[in-house]
Amino acid sequence: MTRKMDNTTRYERLLDRYRNGDIDRRSFLGLIGAAGLAYGVQTPFARQALAATNEVRFDGWGGVVSEAFRKYAFDPYTAKTGITVVDGTFGGGDEYLSRVKASQPGEYNIAHLSGVFDYARYAGLGFASELNEANIPNLEFVIPKLIDVYRPITDGKLSCVPYDYGTTGIAYNRKYISDEEMKEKGAKILIDEAYKGKISGWSDWRTRIWFGALQTGQDPNNAEDMDAVWDAIRAHRDLSLKYWTSGAELMSLLAEEEIYVTEGWSGRIYALQEQGHDIGYMDPPNGYGWQECMFVIKGSPMEACEELLNFMLAPETSIAVAEGQNYPPALNPNKVELGDKIPTLPAFDPSGSLSGLTFANPTYWNGHEAEWSKTFGRVQKGY
Repeated sequence: MTRKMDNTTRYERLLDRYRNGDIDRRSFLGLIGAAGLAYGVQTPFARQALAATNEVRFDGWGGVVSEAFRKYAFDPYTAKTGITVVDGTFGGGDEYLSRVKASQPGEYNIAHLSGVFDYARYAGLGFASELNEANIPNLEFVIPKLIDVYRPITDGKLSCVPYDYGTTGIAYNRKYISDEEMKEKGAKILIDEAYKGKISGWSDWRTRIWFGALQTGQDPNNAEDMDAVWDAIRAHRDLSLKYWTSGAELMSLLAEEEIYVTEGWSGRIYALQEQGHDIGYMDPPNGYGWQECMFVIKGSPMEACEELLNFMLAPETSIAVAEGQNYPPALNPNKVELGDKIPTLPAFDPSGSLSGLTFANPTYWNGHEAEWSKTFGRVQKGY
């Protein structure tokens, strides 16, 4: 038996004693840390032990999504490990990135980011960590396509685990807009003067440009006439009641009938439907597909974060969260039985190939971020 196997056995026995309640958490961490120092090796738990991690910070999108994480993942994780998950929220990716840039290393740990686009941004800014995938065995249940897109950005390593996916389609109140009208007008209904004052949209420059491209008949991942896109964005702005800035505000505007039509996140619209609101949802051709990940920010307590990620990817946890937040999980339907509800969620792909969704090209969008976000800021103010 090798030294590595001896150590592994030693730690597993200590972990069993801890799980069985034979030793308390402080004693467990102390024994693990002392053992690592004695053998001069880096153990799976040593750094966590020495740092005596008591909490991990998680930041996400708030509302029903955060409620699902708290209920089905964080509280059970804390009960199992003794590590507290402090969860914060943000309304948009740019806002959260500004906070991370201004923070001290280790202040922010895990973020629920919008897939490849944000992953590349964070990696480019030096915030990428390096996960020890051996500590996350539940990665084997994840759809391979969702993992593979991240590796080239971080030299084959991972700084995140994929967690869910969905679409940003068009939500409409069926009391005022029929399914037939939606099919006829598609994305152009968001610039239809007949609904002036009853239109809204997300205050996110990417989403505005994506739908501006659809409204002008262009490929969102390769728009060639940006003047036409900006004109469409201005037309939408002038017809809108307001831009919404969070999922909670999106749901409130639709539920209170302050607006009749907007683009919206598939899971939030499903939640409104579950609550009994007669809100339709449509993904237009080339609609906005996205995947989300749990990104670990450099400087975080890695072993504690990896343990939390593995816990969250466990099928029973991941399915419960998915049913709570109404977005399909990243679990491979060819490997995991997903139950009755998930196959009914918008954007769910029973094949696991995700070939029917159009994702943002991170190279294209990141390459234009500085210019387009600045221009949208001016357009938003009325220019």
